[in-house]
Amino acid sequence: MKHLALFCAAALPLPALASSFDRPVPQAQSATAEYWFAAASVALIVALVVVARMVARR
Repeated sequence: MKHLALFCAAALPLPALASSFDRPVPQAQSATAEYWFAAASVALIVALVVVARMVARR
């Protein structure tokens, strides 16, 4: 039991020796992702114009 307690006490600081966190490098967008982002942007603008016109009529 004495050896088990000594081992546990010695093993406690081991997580502090872990390597530091390396941030992942973001990847560039693909052409497909840029296309869908542009399509979604145009759809959002169209939706905002439609809502503005609907609200202005009231």
